[in-house]
Amino acid sequence: MRSFLRVLVVAVSACVLLSGVAQARAVKGCVIKHHTSCHHKNLNGKDLRGAVLHHSVLHNMDLRHANLRGADLRYADLRKTDLRGADLTGANLKGAKLHYYTAKAKQRRAGIAQAQAAPSCNPNCSGADLRGANFTGANLTGANLAYANLLGTQLAGANLTGANLTNADLGGANLTEANLSRTNLTYASFVSANLTNANLTSANLSYAWLVSANLTYAYPLSANFTGAWLVSANLTYANLTGAIFSGGNRFGAIWYYATCPNGTVTSNSC
Repeated sequence: MRSFLRVLVVAVSACVLLSGVAQARAVKGCVIKHHTSCHHKNLNGKDLRGAVLHHSVLHNMDLRHANLRGADLRYADLRKTDLRGADLTGANLKGAKLHYYTAKAKQRRAGIAQAQAAPSCNPNCSGADLRGANFTGANLTGANLAYANLLGTQLAGANLTGANLTNADLGGANLTEANLSRTNLTYASFVSANLTNANLTSANLSYAWLVSANLTYAYPLSANFTGAWLVSANLTYANLTGAIFSGGNRFGAIWYYATCPNGTVTSNSC
């Protein structure tokens, strides 16, 4: 009887394993499963909703306009992969690598970097091109997006806790209610970005470019604004308790009922 049970258990286990293998689908030569490895595949516009691709290596892929809603991309290596226009609503990109090494990335940042005395990026800079991607509600905890091009990107409600966005370009991006706590935003550009009700607690915004940014109801508690430019930024009802301001430019900023670093409320300037 015991021998029979052992055989039965082995048989059932084998069936489960085979079932798992059978369920892993292939899309244009790329097996969609965790820990997979795909290179130079064109999945432009493909439906990859809910795909489980954590810890996968997806180098030099074309994922433009792909539907990756709810996909599990934790710790995935997406270096040199094109995600422009992809829908990553609710996707989990915790710890994902999104570097894109190009000469253009270096050139694109050269003007801003020189103007703000940014560190040298020799021999090249990382800069994932994610223009127009939809990261609404996505989990980007700890993601490395240094030098990324995130112009006009949808990041409303996204979790970017502890992410690296050094020198990233978020001009015109929607970061409403996004969690940017403890995020490295040194030299990042937020020109005309929407940061309404965003959590910037303990974020490093040193030398960040926040010209005309909307920070209404944002709470950059204990954030570092050393050398940051807040020209014409809207800080209405923003809570800046404990924030650090040194140097930079705040000309024309709106401070209506903003809470200053020392806890006082102002409508003039902190």
